[in-house]
Amino acid sequence: MNRRTLLRSGLAPTLLGLAGCGEGSGTASFEEGFEDGIGQWASAAAIGPEVALDDFDWSAAVTDDRAASGQRSLELFTEGDHDDGTAWVVHPVRVPSPGRYQATVTASFWSESESFNTLRNAVMRLGPDRPESEADFPDPGVNTTALGTVPYGGLREPLHLSEGWREYRFEWTTPPLSTDTLYVAAGTSVVWEADATHYLDDLTVDLSSR
Repeated sequence: MNRRTLLRSGLAPTLLGLAGCGEGSGTASFEEGFEDGIGQWASAAAIGPEVALDDFDWSAAVTDDRAASGQRSLELFTEGDHDDGTAWVVHPVRVPSPGRYQATVTASFWSESESFNTLRNAVMRLGPDRPESEADFPDPGVNTTALGTVPYGGLREPLHLSEGWREYRFEWTTPPLSTDTLYVAAGTSVVWEADATHYLDDLTVDLSSR
């Protein structure tokens, strides 16, 4: 395994609730506000092959410092010394039954300030596999909402478009699914050479059969 695909996991998983997933149901929903802690989320990071992952400083932890709603959110820190690196959290989402689905994923990210420069990108992904590298997320500027049926859904869009909380959203038209589990991931990707802290809250996944 090369450095770019190494995972760094530091959050012990526990079971989180999933609504609307009865046997034979054609819809499912997953909601996370981190009010009950980290649950079954696992954290991971990756950086280019010229930098050892251990030299990339990052963290992901639940905090009560701020929240889009409720009392808690997920704090994401990434250093900027290498002009590279992505850190994210990932969680399984149960699929009601085999078939094709229309997925809608939303999440709120907090940025400290507005900036005309792209300092960090928000990254999000929903697919049948866990992301293991930066390349497993969409390219900069890509949002799968307009792409039709693709292997996985996601986005990579600039943070710091405004000060405070901002909602990010993508849709994904799935190919026929035979798996009973998808994985939703969200995090931040370094663009500018400066340390940065962001917050993630109110993540939802809605699946509707097609």
